[in-house]
Amino acid sequence: MQASSAVVEQPFQSSRINAHTDAQAVAAWLAEYQDSPQTWKSYRRETERLLLWLDHQHLTLEAMNRETLRQFEAFLADPQPAQHWVGPSKPRYHPEWRPFRGALSPASRRQSLIILQGLFSWLVEAGWVSHNPFRLMRDKSRRLNNQTPRIERYLERELWEWFWCWLNQPVSDGKGSRAEYEQARRRFIFGFAYLLAPRISEMAGARMGDFSQSEGRWWWSVVGKGSKLARVPVPDDMQACLAGWRQALGLDGLPMQFDETPAIRALDGKRGIGDNQLYRLIRETFAEAADVLEAEEGAPAYVAALCKATPHWLRHTSITHQAQAGISLRHLAESARHARLDTTSRYLHTEDNEWHREQQRHRLTP
Repeated sequence: MQASSAVVEQPFQSSRINAHTDAQAVAAWLAEYQDSPQTWKSYRRETERLLLWLDHQHLTLEAMNRETLRQFEAFLADPQPAQHWVGPSKPRYHPEWRPFRGALSPASRRQSLIILQGLFSWLVEAGWVSHNPFRLMRDKSRRLNNQTPRIERYLERELWEWFWCWLNQPVSDGKGSRAEYEQARRRFIFGFAYLLAPRISEMAGARMGDFSQSEGRWWWSVVGKGSKLARVPVPDDMQACLAGWRQALGLDGLPMQFDETPAIRALDGKRGIGDNQLYRLIRETFAEAADVLEAEEGAPAYVAALCKATPHWLRHTSITHQAQAGISLRHLAESARHARLDTTSRYLHTEDNEWHREQQRHRLTP
């Protein structure tokens, strides 16, 4: 599914960028994020959806006004005709590739509009379009606020404890060495995600030598969002996870400094794996766990959570559980690598718990 290249757009006035089509103008904006691969990929997805929709409507970026923006927002909630827009995950240049896996949730629609608002602000400054239609939104501050009051997408502690126990069950006899290897890899991946709260790109790109010792303490070095270098304390359980995984790889002890081999590896035990492969592996594990929990007649809400869970839920779960364990807000923000403390404070649920307990004093009868 490709946008038509028959129509050549021209900027509305003297452009300040080297572009002759909307696609080239958007590419110039995306180039500003080339040092942040995950951000670039996310922004490309949303702008590509917009360009494809505009092409389908025979419109250009300059033609976007408040009404077309309203139509596009409705389209994100229900991309029709579905056979044209929606399909299973495929490589981007596969003939059956589609820009949507399904209708976007309210949170995903909000995030899409936040990204596109930034695009239009930049295009106005670049002289490519004459106006930003997002400025006409009456309730823009509410609808385009990406600071949600609190984090909800995480596994509650009881569910996490069940999941970790399930993940650590021994492999059935007769399944062979490959099944044991895959089980060891899953334990390491989920242990890594839960104990250090990495983003998926940080996990996929991690090297053995990123785990190193300094003055008797182990640290994980990571280049995170915005290409910022950070150092995160490695708890004892993470050291044990890493040692167990290295044993499954036939390696001794903990890694040496400057070891550039991948931390998470493919089935050959040598090559690394990419973001997409790691994403699918985590989602498949959650789906398998959901089936097991449902067969055990576990709580329907927990089964539903496992069905919906994505790799980023693991980061939310890690930070939330660290907050519940009493780790200070300052250190929690440093471990999560948040630029602002109010971002970290969204993971704190203690006030809600206290409020709920106190509210029980209010009864229908004394």
